[in-house]
Amino acid sequence: MEKFPQSARALVEDGTLARDRVIDPGQVDERDLLRVHTPAYVESIRTGRFNELTAKKLGLPPSEALSIRSHNAVAGTIAAARFAMAEGIACNLAGGTHHAFPDSGQGFCVFNDVAVAIRTLQHEEPLLHAFVADLDAHQGNGTHAIFANDPYTFTYSLHVGRNYPSAKVPGDLDVPLDRWASAEAYVEQMERTLPSAIERFEPDIVFYIAGVDPHAEDRFGQMKLSTDDLRHRDERVIALCRDWHIPTVVLYGGGYHKTPGMTAQLHAQTVRIAAERWRRERLR
Repeated sequence: MEKFPQSARALVEDGTLARDRVIDPGQVDERDLLRVHTPAYVESIRTGRFNELTAKKLGLPPSEALSIRSHNAVAGTIAAARFAMAEGIACNLAGGTHHAFPDSGQGFCVFNDVAVAIRTLQHEEPLLHAFVADLDAHQGNGTHAIFANDPYTFTYSLHVGRNYPSAKVPGDLDVPLDRWASAEAYVEQMERTLPSAIERFEPDIVFYIAGVDPHAEDRFGQMKLSTDDLRHRDERVIALCRDWHIPTVVLYGGGYHKTPGMTAQLHAQTVRIAAERWRRERLR
């Protein structure tokens, strides 16, 4: 997808990220992938040997490039999680692929990078508590399924109720909104539910899926947030986590703006907010 290189270029060109601060995470270790995904599914993506039904669910045809990108994205979320644990906040310039299940993918989501990162951290620190703050316009059904009945991981999703995916999987806290919900309704429900959920769970790390598909001009999101509304949302969520000193991993999630190049700009806006917060913390 073009939004990934476009957003990275924009962030380097405007000085938000120095070139040496953009790290190539390489390929995820297969042992980490297998903490979540089945061997047969991992093999099918690596070799490109999956059938037409799988391709239809994914919305993506098999290719070497798809395999490389998917493995890189998961490695990026693991690397960002480790950095956040050490430095407070980090971004993966991809990730948030919340529709991926252990044995299948759907909705442009091949591997569930958040789940793999959490399981990898918990393999090293079994009592680690992780919170998934999913503010993409679509419910994180794959993530919810993976962590169902897991007392060490809390899954939160604020999304359009009657939108993709049609079959929802209950999470620890689902906040469904009406189609074409206003920015006021979105923010009201976020403020009513997210801070209290984080406070009650007391996580050791938060994975923030900052999908930009709630934008009013998104092709699939079915919400009415403006660019400024998304900026306010990102500032609030990142401040909420960091004011409580919770390591925070910021991920892209979905975005399908009608105007070419605008999705990348919206994702870059999120990273700028996270980068500015990181810089302010370094100066304290």
